[in-house]
Amino acid sequence: MERLRPLLLSLPAVTEGTSYGTPGFFVNKKLFVRIKEDGETLVVYTDEREKWLKADPEVYFFTEHYRNYPWVLVRLVRVRQKELKILFQAAWRLRAGKKLVAELDAKKGKAPVKHPAGTAKKSAKGSAPKPLAKKTKR
Repeated sequence: MERLRPLLLSLPAVTEGTSYGTPGFFVNKKLFVRIKEDGETLVVYTDEREKWLKADPEVYFFTEHYRNYPWVLVRLVRVRQKELKILFQAAWRLRAGKKLVAELDAKKGKAPVKHPAGTAKKSAKGSAPKPLAKKTKR
């Protein structure tokens, strides 16, 4: 946790809490990173899971439980600090909301970032992601 907490809490409006009895990090009350129950794996919100899986399958993976959800699992003992920072920032952007992302970008003098189509859809309440649709063969 000592190497994770500073990276996560450096992002605007992030709060630390618990999720499934383990440390979790939230922005706008939305979970974007948590420690898995084994204490050795991170669960990170993403819309680019396939990219991470292809980049290094020894680090990035998912279980059947996460198959239809926009999360990637990360082996803490194998992941590089630089990659964690990239993952955390991307997850934060997906969960922070347009206003908070625009505020951060304005402070840094960046143009707003648009996320690609195919990101997880929000529920009617707008708080929790719905599972990604399964592709069916015709």
